[in-house]
Parts: sequence; structure tokens; C-alpha cells
Amino acid sequence: MNTTAEQLRVLDALLPEWLEDSRKEAAFGEVASYIPELSKAPHSALGIHILDKNGSSASAGDCSLSFTLQSISKVFTLILALMDNGEEEVFRRVGMEPTGDNFNSMLKLELVRPGIPFNPLINAGAITVTSLIRGDSPAEKSKRILQFFRSLAGGVELQVNEDVYRSELETGNLNRSIAYLLVENGVLGGSVEDVLSVYFRHCSIECTCRDLARMALVLASDGIDPFSGGRLIPRRYVQVAKTFMITCGMYNASGEFAIKAGLPAKSGVSGGILTLVPGSLGIGVIGPALNAKGNSSAGVHLLERLSRKMDWSLF
Repeated sequence: MNTTAEQLRVLDALLPEWLEDSRKEAAFGEVASYIPELSKAPHSALGIHILDKNGSSASAGDCSLSFTLQSISKVFTLILALMDNGEEEVFRRVGMEPTGDNFNSMLKLELVRPGIPFNPLINAGAITVTSLIRGDSPAEKSKRILQFFRSLAGGVELQVNEDVYRSELETGNLNRSIAYLLVENGVLGGSVEDVLSVYFRHCSIECTCRDLARMALVLASDGIDPFSGGRLIPRRYVQVAKTFMITCGMYNASGEFAIKAGLPAKSGVSGGILTLVPGSLGIGVIGPALNAKGNSSAGVHLLERLSRKMDWSLF
């Protein structure tokens, strides 16, 4: 099977059956409820969209379901912060290593010197990265982030889900605690509430599996929009982002996913997963029921099966 078009023709026939088999895994997960608005998502939903650089696609299940990016947004705010500041400044404030801890843990901020976040994809790191996005106000920073995300999604008019944003703003006290500890450690400057407003807003940007697949395809194409041919991201920053996706993108199950699926990926607690086959495919998945590590139970099962069957693993 030499071309992505041939793969997608095969997948069009096989995906529905594979997806329905993976959907059973939702029974072993729970929809996130610590952000109250997320608890409204349908527990057993599962959808996938796969897109190649010629515009061919395959999809199955609940792929038209809208959901918020949550932690998937961290990949792209990292890239924007790198474009705004360069690597030296970003990685002076944020490390490059996996933590082995939960994504919202602040343990190592206190115990491990110099007290900077271990990486940009945990909450502490993403809050710090958000503070580095250029703009004269939280509104301007949020506008720039939204415009950047829209460009990666092919001009789709992505919007912030205001209900989810308010839900995060009202209940995000653990993130406030993390942010104030970052201030204490000299990592974060300015108003904590201003930084968190921008952070909660980019986590609350709404999308579909198709939008995720389109954004992933830009990463798979090393930062070039495969349909316009224009460069949206410097190749070096795509390399940085994909490396973090492999080592840290699936929370503290990243090593397991790398072994079983072998693809760069980033999940979010809405149940979304963005992944890609470098050079060829962008993939978006939604499955709101989460496993104990905070990843979509059914979505992980489906992606691991797809990678094995289609021989997509990088390793």
C-alpha cells in the first residue's frame, strides 16, 4: 500500500467496524466533570477524521460533534510563543522533560530547582507559555491566538465556547494556585488573572475532528499549508512541537502511547486527540470518556489499532 489515497480507500471500508469496536472502550472511562460544562458531553461518542495532503479523507462515527481543544491548544500556543520570542527565551522559563506526574500537578515546581515547569504541555508550562504570547492586552493576545488557530484550520472560523470558558474561569482554582506559585518562583510576571483569562480562552476554542485533522496536517507537512503551499510555521518549531507530542503529549501515558501507536499526539480532557503521520496524514479524534490518565479511552484504543493495522508507527 504505497499512497495515502490507497490507505484512505481501505480505511473508508474498515473504519466504521473498527470504530464501533473501539467505542465499547468508552464504558471504562468517565467524562471530565472538574470543568462542569465538559460533563455535558455524550459519554459514548467516538468520531475520527483522517486527511491527506491531496484533500482525500476518511471519517467515521461522531466526527461532526463539536468539542473544545482544551490541552490540544497547548501545542499551538507553544509554537506561537516560539515564533514571538525564539527558543532561548521560551526555554529559559520552561523545561523540555516529561514529568511522570499528572498534567495539573505543581509538585515539582516546589521540589525541583530552579522551579520552572518541566515542559510546555503540562498546565504549569502552558500557563507560562501563554504569558509569552505577544499583545498589549488579554483581548489582543486571545485574538492573535484565535487568528493563528484559524489559519492552521484552513480559514475555518473557529470560535471560543463562552460557556466552557466561563466554567473554566469560575472553577479553575488549581490553575490559579499553579500560576501564583509560578509568580513566587519568578517564572510568571504580570497579572495572574490576565494570563489565566487568555489560557482558559484558548483551551475553550471549539472545533470538530475535521478541524483537528486539518491543523494536524500542517504539522505533518512541517509547517506548510499543503493546499496553499504557504509556510505557516517555521520547520524548526514544528520539530520542537512534534518532539514534545511524543514525549509529553498524552500526559503521563505518553511513553505507553509511543510504544503502542508510535505517533506524535496531543490529547485534551474534552476527549479530543490530535495526531499525525509525518509527511502524509493529519488525524482528529473525539471520544469524551476518559481513562485514568486523562486520555480518551475509546480514542486511544482506536488509534493504537489503526497504527498497528496500517503500519504507521515511527519506531
